[in-house]
This record gives sequence, C-alpha cells and structure tokens, in this order.
Amino acid sequence: MKILVLQDYLRSGGTERQSVLMSRAFQSAGHEVLLLTFRPGGALAPTLGALPHASLQLFDTGLDWFAPGLHRAVRRFAPDVVLCMGRMANCRAGGIQSALLKGTGLTPVVATMRTGKPLPLLFRRSLETVQHVVANSEDAKRTLVNQYGLAPRRVSVIRNALVFLPRVEDGPGSVAERDQSLRSHYDVGPGACVLLWVGMFRPEKNQSELIELAAHLPEDANWRLWFAGDGPERPACEDLVNQLGLRERVRFFGFVQDPSPLYAAADIAVLTSKSESLSNFLIEAHVHGVPSVSYRAAGVVECGGHVVPAGDQQAFVDALAPLMRDARVRHTEGERVAAFARKHFSPTGQATAYLNLFRTLIQRNAYEE
Repeated sequence: MKILVLQDYLRSGGTERQSVLMSRAFQSAGHEVLLLTFRPGGALAPTLGALPHASLQLFDTGLDWFAPGLHRAVRRFAPDVVLCMGRMANCRAGGIQSALLKGTGLTPVVATMRTGKPLPLLFRRSLETVQHVVANSEDAKRTLVNQYGLAPRRVSVIRNALVFLPRVEDGPGSVAERDQSLRSHYDVGPGACVLLWVGMFRPEKNQSELIELAAHLPEDANWRLWFAGDGPERPACEDLVNQLGLRERVRFFGFVQDPSPLYAAADIAVLTSKSESLSNFLIEAHVHGVPSVSYRAAGVVECGGHVVPAGDQQAFVDALAPLMRDARVRHTEGERVAAFARKHFSPTGQATAYLNLFRTLIQRNAYEE
C-alpha cells in the first residue's frame, strides 16, 4: 500500500510521536509511506532519519493551519489511504476526502480522535465526510458516537502505541535499582521519592495544579517533582514554583527527545490533566514499571493506573501516600501496570490494527466500485 500520514507540525507532543512511530512501522512492514507536514522542522524532525517526509510550507510561517498546495501534494503522491493525525490535519481531512472522491473515488481518508478537548467546526465536518474514524480510546469512541453523532460502525478503537520501551535487561518494577546515576546527578538521595510528569505545557494539562498540590504534601515527605517537556504554560509554572519556594524540589528538564532515563529514575508518574484522550505519558511510564496517580479524564482509566476524581486534591494525596511511603508497594504496582501496558499498547499490534483497517477500507471501495 501507499500510505500518506498527515500532520501539521512535528512538535514534541504525543500525537506527533505516534505519527512518526506508525509511519516507521508501516514502512517496516513493506509499505510505501510519506509523512506530510504543513510546517517544516519541529522538535521531532531530527528523529526522522530515512523516513520519507515532505512539508507544504517552503519556510516555517508559524501557522499550524496553513497548508498551501495540500490537495495537489496528495494527488501527486497518489496514496491508497490517507491517515490524518492531529487537530489541524483532521480539520483538513474532510476536504481531502471530497477532493479524492472527485478524482478516483477509491481513496479512503481516515480521521483520528486523539483529544479530550471540544472539536472545532472543521474537525466536526471532517468526521461527517471521511470514510472512517479511529479513536484512541473507548472513551473517545463514546464521545464520537454520543456527542458528535457518528455511527458506531464508522469508528474503530486503536489505542496509542508505546514509543519508548525499556531495555530488555532492565525489566519492569525495579526502577529504584535501575538508575541511581541520574538521581545522584541531580542530588536526589536514596530516601527521596521522585514524582514525574512528561508532556507539553498546555492549559488543559494543568501542571500548575500539580505544583500547588505538591506544595501541600506533608512537611516530612521527602519528594522531588520532575517535569520533562515544553510549551506555552511552562514560564507560568516556573514562576509558580518560585513563588511557592519550591526551587530545590522541582526541576524542569525542557524537551527531552528520549525520556526513558527519566522513567528509569522516577518512582511515581503523576497527571492532573483536565483533558486527555489516552495519555502517552502514562502508558510509557507504566511499561517502565512506574506506578501512577492521575486525575480522571477521558481515556485515562484505560491506561491502567490509579485514578482519582478530577480536582479532588485530597484523594490525590491519599493515593500518593502509600506509594511514596513504601518501595515494596511501588514495586508491586509497577509490575502490575507494566504487564498491563505490554499487553494493551504493543507497537506491533497497533500498527497491524491500522494496516488491517486500511486493507478493509480499500477492499470495500473496490467492491462497491
């Protein structure tokens, strides 16, 4: 098959990592792949290697929605299927499907639902036009069916795939023993508990609430809070850390191309997002044997970790307490979530699910023709 994967920009987010991962998996399975972006560059662009990639903008205008010559580029590649990843790409999916129907009438466009935020008008219109939609969680599928009126048969659930797997020799559930070097480098003593968040700093990610929550942990608690990622909300979070006098306990690493060493050094993954569909961060932490505590948001329950009601800070602290207090509890829970992640988020399994869906859609079009 010729598979076109469409993304607006290769920033450091989870959807962008999934775009690169699935493109590589399709190519490894013997298919011709083109990863087409609206904007050139981005944090993940240096990771592409030999993966075929093209951009529509001659230089980076900074406009995520600007896609000059999009339909022409699609027709030039002549794909058998188009997979749209990310918000702006999905806003364009309906227009691509209409343009292709006017041409051969044989090319399916697949939209994806990978967000817990409300969908803009163009995105909603695309959902009505494309041949099929992939949701990355059962919760996201329910939203598509119940809130946006899609027929269940037009929606498939293919969960996010694990991007960063632990080294074979590491094994799950033994985080504290695996990487003391990084902890020592940042003056984290053996009795301290490292709380970790990996992801972009956006308003819906709500990192500021986690900082406030950490400030109210018991005075005798020995903890550190590590953030890996970048985004528009990071300066405000850094200011909040300074205001609360937490500079000695909270560290911002910025964008990290491969967060595996952080997973290997952390004790507990923490998430206070207001909006998620399926958290890449949580499933990556889990497969490295890191237990988690999270606010309830769409799809988070399906990641396999411990979930408390959104906004209930006391419930969050209560859930953290046994994990922070007892390394044996962390070890047991780490083994459980690692087994869950390996079972449900295999990169090979997710790529196979996409390819099987593509074949079904192509064969159905050929039959109906």
